[in-house]
Amino acid sequence: MRLTKRTDIALRIAMRLAVLGEEVSPTTQEVAEAIAVPYSHAAKVVARLRHLGVIEARRGRGGGLTLTQAGRSGSLGTLVRDLEGVGDVAGCEEVPACPLRAACRLRHALRQAQEQFYTALDHLTIDDLVAPPTGPVLLALSPRPSGPRGRTTPV
Repeated sequence: MRLTKRTDIALRIAMRLAVLGEEVSPTTQEVAEAIAVPYSHAAKVVARLRHLGVIEARRGRGGGLTLTQAGRSGSLGTLVRDLEGVGDVAGCEEVPACPLRAACRLRHALRQAQEQFYTALDHLTIDDLVAPPTGPVLLALSPRPSGPRGRTTPV
């Protein structure tokens, strides 16, 4: 099983916000730079994470992104399920559709394997992912945003 790029970016954004804490609210641009992804990709993912209630985004002066309590302590398996969506691991429904799909045992086996993958993540949270040694590494990736926009403090 392989996660989509969007899910990978979403998890990195959530992890970055988790290590920054509630006192620091970076912009989408700052987070994108810190995790080395294009701003346009990060903006789309931030919108999805907001919709899921994982992050809060405030506009204007003093605005920025923060991880919600639900985002911090919610099940990682549930989050990945929400981000990945429900569907076949293989392209059973693509055009042209697989001629075996009506009687295929592989499709069922792959769905079971996918659910076991998600189940293995169910007991984890974003907070678990940023426990040492990961958290300090995430903080060291780039300057830490602080105060008014445009000012950063080296880590």
